[in-house]
Amino acid sequence: MTMTRDMERTLDKFDLTREDVARVREVGRLLHDAFVVVVDEFYAWLSQHQEYRTFFGGNQRTLDRVKASQIEHWRAFFAAELDDAYIASRRHIGAVHAHIELPNDIYYAGMRVSLAAILRQLRAVDPQPANLLELEASVTKLAFFDTFLVADEISRIQKDKILVSSKALMEMSTPVTPIWEGILLLPLVGILDSARTQEIMNKTLAKIAETRARMFVLDISGVGAVDTAVANQLIKITRATQLMGCESIISGISPPIARTLVELGVQVGDVKTTATLRDALELALKAMGVDRQLQSSSPRTPTR
Repeated sequence: MTMTRDMERTLDKFDLTREDVARVREVGRLLHDAFVVVVDEFYAWLSQHQEYRTFFGGNQRTLDRVKASQIEHWRAFFAAELDDAYIASRRHIGAVHAHIELPNDIYYAGMRVSLAAILRQLRAVDPQPANLLELEASVTKLAFFDTFLVADEISRIQKDKILVSSKALMEMSTPVTPIWEGILLLPLVGILDSARTQEIMNKTLAKIAETRARMFVLDISGVGAVDTAVANQLIKITRATQLMGCESIISGISPPIARTLVELGVQVGDVKTTATLRDALELALKAMGVDRQLQSSSPRTPTR
């Protein structure tokens, strides 16, 4: 058997020994004609549940194909060649289950039904093996290991989906937008954590480099709470923008947030802050000289 060191350690956790593998193969020889019966018992049970109608309906061809595949699954199980190919085949089952969104409860319950059917077939062997209890224990160990491999792959795929969705959501919730030549605005809404503040810094610095902005307004009026770690991260963002020649203003400092920052002892330093976004934009426009441009371009009222 060839497998990674990590998988060998996992087998140790399940207490699967070479003796267990030999006993599983022995059961396979004893039950070589019983796999069809085991699969039929499983589908007799499954037919009582909504998932049977959901995934098969009246499609007999699909049902026959899946039954044949399941029979081969159990043959491979009792061949017990626990190598990388075996591991990959079980993880493939998990990937299929994740793709069709098979409910976890029906999978775990189905494994229980199949294992019970296998043990019934084993106990019905005549003459009954002298080491019956050891055979049952070894088969149960491998069944648990099989279940783990499938469930672990489902979990991995679900985590990947969540990460992709979170990244997409983070991209949507971090819109660094030019609002005037040389001025960038980032309005934040929701919950801030270390991962999101790191994304904010990366996108902000990239946008400053792209637009050569000289003023950056970070509005946190839509943020519910700010703790010490997040506050310090926001200060770091403003200092990083200063290193790129871009001055920052944090707007939307509400009374609760101001009180929290004071109580937490966060050192704001020389970072400009305002209570409202309007105040911050006025400061930014003034720093860029835009207000003077607007005043000089506006029509003068004639004096008498």
